[in-house]
Amino acid sequence: MLRFLTAGESHGPALVVILDGVPAGLAIDRAAIDAQLRRRQAGYGRGRRMTIESDQVQVLSGVRRGTTLGSPIALMLPNRDAANWEHTMALDAEPPAAARGARRPAVTRPRPGHADLAGAIKYGHRDVRDVLERASARETAARVAAGAVARQLLERVGIAIASHVVAIGGAHLELEEAVPFDRIAALPSDAPVRCVDERVAQAMMAAIDLAREDGDTLGGAFEVVVRGVPPGLGSYTQWDRRLDGRLAQALLSIPSVRAVSIGTGWESAALRGSQAHDVLVAAGDEGREPAAWGPSRPTNRAGGLEGGVSNGEEIRLTARMKPIPTLMRALPSVDLETGLPAGAAVERSDACVVPAGGVIGEAVVALVLADAFMEKFGQDSMAEIEDNYTAWRQRLRQRFARPGGTPGTDG
Repeated sequence: MLRFLTAGESHGPALVVILDGVPAGLAIDRAAIDAQLRRRQAGYGRGRRMTIESDQVQVLSGVRRGTTLGSPIALMLPNRDAANWEHTMALDAEPPAAARGARRPAVTRPRPGHADLAGAIKYGHRDVRDVLERASARETAARVAAGAVARQLLERVGIAIASHVVAIGGAHLELEEAVPFDRIAALPSDAPVRCVDERVAQAMMAAIDLAREDGDTLGGAFEVVVRGVPPGLGSYTQWDRRLDGRLAQALLSIPSVRAVSIGTGWESAALRGSQAHDVLVAAGDEGREPAAWGPSRPTNRAGGLEGGVSNGEEIRLTARMKPIPTLMRALPSVDLETGLPAGAAVERSDACVVPAGGVIGEAVVALVLADAFMEKFGQDSMAEIEDNYTAWRQRLRQRFARPGGTPGTDG
C-alpha cells in the first residue's frame, strides 16, 4: 500500500511529507521533483508568496545513492518566508528575544468560504491563525513532491500524466472533441495559464487582470489526462476499492476543488444510454490497429474507467475550482471576539490558482495510480513489479490473439 502523510504550517519552518510503500530499486531524480515544484509555483494570477519561496526538495530518508531502499521516504521543503514569521509562529509559549518578524495580532474575523470558522469551532481555537496556517494551500507543495516520486514510478512502466486548463472565469475552451494527450504534454513549462488555445489563454489572463484590479479572485477548471494505464487497476468488489472514487476523492481534497467529472460525465447526464457509452470493436476491425489490451473503443466517453476499474483507455478527469476565498476586498464577516459585524481578515493572496491546480491534480492522480498499479503487480521491488507486469501483458496478448492471427501489439 502506498500512503503518505504531510506536516507543516504555511509560515512554519518547513513542510514535510513521509511516503511509505515505495518499492526498492526505483531511481529517484531530485531535479525532476524540483521541476514539478516549480510548475506548481508558476501560473498567471499567482501572488507575491511565489516570488519569496523557491521550493527545492531535501531527501531525508529512504534513498541511497539515487535509488529507493523500500523504506519510508521523508521529504522536506523549507519555507524561506518563515524567517519573517518567527515571532508569530514561535514554537514556545514565549517567543525568543531574537525572533524575527512582526508581532501580528490574533486573527478573529474568519473568511467566508475558508476553513477559518469551521476549523475554529471544531478544534476550539480562538486565534483563527491556528486554522489557516494548516488549511492553507501551501500544504499542496508537499503533495506535489510526493506525487513527483509516484510519477517517476509510473513513467518507469510507461504511464504518462499531463494536464491543461480548460476554463478560468467566463473564458473557456470550446471543444467538440477531447484535446489529444500529445498536445497537452507539449505545453511549454512557462505557459502562463497552461491552456492549449492561445486566443482563449489571452481571454483568461484578461479576466484574471480584471479580477485582481477589483481585489477579487477567479476559479475555473482543469483536466488531468493519463496515458498508458493498463486495464484492471482498481476493483468493483468493494466501494472503497473503486478507482474512480479514489481518484475523485484525491482531486476533491485539493483546496477549492468543488466538483470532479470523469470522461464526458457532465454531458452524459443529459444523454440516452445509446449515446453515452463506448461501443467495443474487435482487434483489427474497422481498419483499427490491434489493441494492446484486446477489444478497443472508438470513443472514450467513460474517461478510461468502467465499473470502478481502468479499461485501458486514457483516463480523463476534469476538476472545477471555486475562486479562492482570500480576497483583497474583504467580504462581510463577524468578529469572533466581539460578535459584531466586521470585514473578513485579509491575507496575502493569489487572484487565480487554476493553473497550479492542474499541477497538483497531476500529483494526487499519480499517487492514486501508483498505489493501484502496485496493488496489482507487486510492491517490494521494481524488478518484481516489472517482471509481473511483463508476464501479465504477455498473457493478455495470448488471450486476445485472433485465431490464425497475431496478438495485439503493445501500445
